[in-house]
Amino acid sequence: MISAAPDGPSSVQPELLVKPTKRGAEVSASLKSVGAITLFVENPRRSQSFYEEVFDLSAIYEDEDSAGFKFDNTIINLLVMPAARELIDPGAVASREAGSRFQLTIWVDDADAVCAELARRGVELLNGPVNREWGMRTASFTDPDGHIWEIAQKLPEAEGS
Repeated sequence: MISAAPDGPSSVQPELLVKPTKRGAEVSASLKSVGAITLFVENPRRSQSFYEEVFDLSAIYEDEDSAGFKFDNTIINLLVMPAARELIDPGAVASREAGSRFQLTIWVDDADAVCAELARRGVELLNGPVNREWGMRTASFTDPDGHIWEIAQKLPEAEGS
């Protein structure tokens, strides 16, 4: 598994410690950048194939329990459920049936073109593309384990706004 902390998930590096401050105060730069997101999966090889085909990426790391993919500025780890339970113990790992509690968003220049490409790659959309009242055109789909991905295109501002 790829870990954001080189010494393992349970280690705390002194440079990451930040003195308590009032809300809104400056925070260490190391706490402002998400380096990796780990998604818990049922079948790492099935999920790996999906990520390779849909996102046109090669795994930068893989073993029997996991696979990692480098997006432009974030690594997405796919970790098999039993290893995920060990990683976050005593926290609980939810099943796919429990429902989604987040979505991952990728900024695109043309949501319709990306939706057409996703369809060519065999991806079924959950919704969209649809223009949102907050000025974005979005569409969503899931990976094989139910993690929701959204593509989002900023719409041109309306004349007179």
